[in-house]
Amino acid sequence: MRYFGGLDWGGAGHAVCVVDGAGAAVFRLEIKHDAAGLAELCKRLAKLAPAGELPIAIERPSGLIVDALVEAGHPVVPIHPNVVKACRPRYRAAGGKSDPGDAFMLADILRTDGHRFRPLTPWSDEIKALRALVRGRDDLVAERVCLANRLRSLLDSFWPGAAAIFADIDSPIALAFVQRYPTPDSAARLGEKRLKAFLASHAYCGRRSPADLLDRLRAAPAGLAGEAEAEAKGEMVRALAAVLERLLAEIAKLSARIEHTVAELPDGKVVMSFPRAGRICAAQILAELGDVRERFQTPDQLAAEAGVSPVTHASGKSRGVVFRWACNHRLRAAITCFADNSRHACAWAAAVYRKARDRGCDHPHAIRILARAWIRVLWRAWYDAKIYNPEQHAAAKALNLPPEG
Repeated sequence: MRYFGGLDWGGAGHAVCVVDGAGAAVFRLEIKHDAAGLAELCKRLAKLAPAGELPIAIERPSGLIVDALVEAGHPVVPIHPNVVKACRPRYRAAGGKSDPGDAFMLADILRTDGHRFRPLTPWSDEIKALRALVRGRDDLVAERVCLANRLRSLLDSFWPGAAAIFADIDSPIALAFVQRYPTPDSAARLGEKRLKAFLASHAYCGRRSPADLLDRLRAAPAGLAGEAEAEAKGEMVRALAAVLERLLAEIAKLSARIEHTVAELPDGKVVMSFPRAGRICAAQILAELGDVRERFQTPDQLAAEAGVSPVTHASGKSRGVVFRWACNHRLRAAITCFADNSRHACAWAAAVYRKARDRGCDHPHAIRILARAWIRVLWRAWYDAKIYNPEQHAAAKALNLPPEG
């Protein structure tokens, strides 16, 4: 007799249910999320059937419990939460929800519709490491943007000139400036000679002269905050600038580590071979693409995962094409960033983008169209593990052919 398992992920514990071929629950268990709980789960499951013959359905396709089940030999089948949500009315009319009930539902979905889902194939340790680095860096970059916006907003509330003197508030020279001059009073005696010395001590690139920078500082509106308020906000400026300064240094370290890691991977060399892919962008693509070829059997599957293929709604005489929301948003950001960069180095990419704009598409839509076109080429190169060769890209090669006659 065949058995099918379902596991509902929880923070401190997990609910597990196993059903037989007829859909009857033969095993229920709630375990704690610790070493003893995971060991007890694998031990209890082994009494029902060999690990290789007992697949487990789960909504979250990563984590310690997934690693433990895969290590024990169980086929782990990820089922998207949207699928589970859509199937819930099949099992109950009321809107109630419980962890044991969801575990039973996952097991039964696997029993009835398991042929529609693909078991999880673990990635290599190198790709997992790259993914951890890339996602961690992306999260820190998002924090940097958030903190920079907070710092700019704070300065605008009592000293707008400090936010306007340099182009980017989170640049090293701007952060050094607001830490040295966090309030209008602290910069009251700042002149051209003193500013020149400050810029020289912080290795300013010299794009603008001290006189121009002072003009920017003095042209901004004057703050109206009182002395006590300005002093308090100045302390907050110092704190935010110090955090941003340390954050930028850590992001730079992670970026260097990522660039080195992706350059050492065979699949990294494949993605980096595309025009203007770079190293960071290539690492972002590869971190979401992975190295399991069976995951994307066709370029259409990859395009859907990346969110660059539209969704069609057709019923009767009505038909509509809409933006795809359900996708891997990190992969979409990386693919569209690469597509946008590529049009500045590849005549074929520029032509695809220009044709889309001529049809009336706005910039983001045209970039998604270009990304969709690139995915066909990227998927083939990744699937075959071959470096991108413009000479084998027929559409790109045709643009570079000399005119006949």
